[in-house]
Parts: sequence; structure tokens; C-alpha cells
Amino acid sequence: MKEVNSYGWKAVIGSSIGYAMDGFDLLILGFMLTLISGDLGLTTGQAGSLVTWTLVGAVIGGFIFGTLSDKFGRVRVLTWTIVLFAVFTGLCAFAQGYWDLLIYRTIAGIGLGGEFGIGMALAAEVWPAQHRAKATSYVAIGWQLGVLAAALLTPVLLPYIGWRGMFLVGIIPAFVAWIFRAKLHEPEIFVQSKEIKDHSYTNSFKLLVKDVRTTKTSIGVAVLTSVQNFGYYGIMIWLPNFLSKQLGFSLTKSGLWTAVTVCGMMLGIWLFGRLADKIGRKPTFILFQVCAVASILIYSQLSDPTAMLFAGAILGASVNGMMGGYGALMAEAYPTSARATAQNVLFNIGRAVGGFSPMVVGMIISMYSYQVAIAFLAIIYVIDILATVFLIPELKGKELE
Repeated sequence: MKEVNSYGWKAVIGSSIGYAMDGFDLLILGFMLTLISGDLGLTTGQAGSLVTWTLVGAVIGGFIFGTLSDKFGRVRVLTWTIVLFAVFTGLCAFAQGYWDLLIYRTIAGIGLGGEFGIGMALAAEVWPAQHRAKATSYVAIGWQLGVLAAALLTPVLLPYIGWRGMFLVGIIPAFVAWIFRAKLHEPEIFVQSKEIKDHSYTNSFKLLVKDVRTTKTSIGVAVLTSVQNFGYYGIMIWLPNFLSKQLGFSLTKSGLWTAVTVCGMMLGIWLFGRLADKIGRKPTFILFQVCAVASILIYSQLSDPTAMLFAGAILGASVNGMMGGYGALMAEAYPTSARATAQNVLFNIGRAVGGFSPMVVGMIISMYSYQVAIAFLAIIYVIDILATVFLIPELKGKELE
């Protein structure tokens, strides 16, 4: 059995740090919206649009940097994305009004957009087939580590350094990731790929729909990532607000409850990677999707704080554990000359759909209640199950092309 070498671990750690940068940035924004709105005189709609346009930027960045990575290399283009993110996140700290902050957030989002797909492609290409889902699950856990850091640090730092200071803190993971990636080289499979030499930017996209089977897979993955992002942002953007307004939790207590949910998410991702390598990608997706439906419905009926604490961990594991499998699934479904493009395009299609989640969930909350909004999210995971059964192939153990 092939074992993981030191470079494989370095690639996973470097990709995880970059993805942690993404998670940290987006969650601190959720915590800071009220303060930003007060200081800059933003309406509720303008404040929500800062999240939406960060995600719009991520979608644009995903499309651009995915195909650039398939042409110029994983490590090189990841460095470009980090620099872009760091510069414009830093500029957010000096914003004077809505429009300049919106521009900075959008461009920082473009930098964020390349992180997921390129990091996943890098990790998948340097780990052996029998451990590939574990590798991509470790990268996915990076996001949750960033979210956890945001949940724990924001209540402590925000009263002292304000939202402007928090944006400056947000660029620290970018510097760490940049330093770490300076020690990485391109994967051997990328360097040796003959298709890369003749790569054209349009070919990367065409390879996602090159035949009926591939097109079917691409549609299926797009559905899965759309449900993933819609459910995740719907829960994580509104959860602190729900805990605060409905249960009267302080910022510190809301952060603790959010942190417990995020820990459940990390456990779910870790478990998904192991199960997917053992029993296959498809059955593991279906198992987690069924658990997501059940846990969301149960969570929506709870009101006792202690019960919500434990149920939140189970909810997190169910709805976000599937993040451990997308990287491996897409790496195996597409060739090296389109792998990063596939990862970024298909996942960021999901981000584009997920970007509407805070708005949709907010509308349901205003018309009905938080509980109804959370229960509504269970419906989308039923769609997820159908897409997995009819559109997703089983690719466990496949050697990369």
C-alpha cells in the first residue's frame, strides 16, 4: 500500500491554511455587520450585500483562477490568489463608506475564490488513491478551523480593536499561507501532463461537458455543491443572530454555541473522508444527506439551550461533513488539464447559489420564524439525495488521469 510522503503532508497543510483564511474572513464579517452598519450608516440590505458580493467575487475568482491554475500551476496561482486577498482585505480596514467597502470586499472575494479548487486539486494529486478522500477532507477542515478561530477570537478582540482592526487581523492567515507555500513545488502529475503544454483556457471548460457521462457528473456535482453552500450559509450566517435575538445570548455565548457547531462540522468532515475511502464516495454522501434532513428537522424544534448545544454539534457534522468528499470526487472525475477548473467552477456555482441563502432565509424569518426557516433547509437535502443517486458516479480508488 502506498504511503503518504512528506510533500503530500506539506501540500495538505498549505492548502488547509489557505482555506482557513477563507473561513475566518467570512465569519468575522458575519459577526461585524452590526458594528459596520452603525459606523458607516448602512441599511440592512446594504449590510447583507457585503456578504453576497464577497461570494459573487469568490465565484468570479473561482472561474478565473481555476483555469489559470490548470495552465500555470497549482502553487504559483495559489500565491496570486493570496496576495490579491490580503491586499484588499487590508484595504477594508480603511473603508469610508458603503461603496468603497463593497468594492474591497468583492475583490478580496475574487482572491478567496481560487483557494478551494486549487488547494483541493493540489492535495488530491499528491496523495495515493486509497487515501485521497482523507487528503481532501483535511483541506476542508481548514475552512472550519478558520471559522472556529473567528468564533473564538472575534468576541475577545472586537471590543478592543473594532471592525477595522479585525480586517487587519484577517490578513494574518494569508501571510502564513504565503510563507508556507513558498516551500512547495508543482505536483509531478501536473508537470508531466502532456495536455498542459497545449492547454487553452476554453478547453478546460469544454472538458467539463465533453460527453454525456461527464456532463451528467458535472450537473450532479453542481447540485451537490449548491445544496452544500445554500445550507451552510443559511445556517452559519443566521445562527449567531438567532441565538442572540431569540434566546438572548451575548456575543460571547453565541460565539461558543457557534464554535460547538463548527467542531461538529470538523468531526463530520474527518469522518466523511475515512468512510469515503473505505466504503465509497456515493454511499457516504447518501448517508450524510439523510442525516442532514433528520438533524435539521430536529434542530428546528428545539428551544432549550443545552439541547441546542449538543444538537448543534450533530447538525454541523451532518450538513457539513460532505465537504470532505467534493475534492476527491471532482479530482477523480476530471483530467489534470481541467482538474482545478472543475473544482473551482463547480464549487463556485454552488457558492453563487449559496450567496442567495442569507437573503432567502432572512425573508422566511421575517415572514414566519427562525424555526420555519431552518426547517425549510431540510427540503434542499432531499434534492441532494436524488442528485447523488441518479447523477453521481462511484470513483473510489480511481487513478488520476
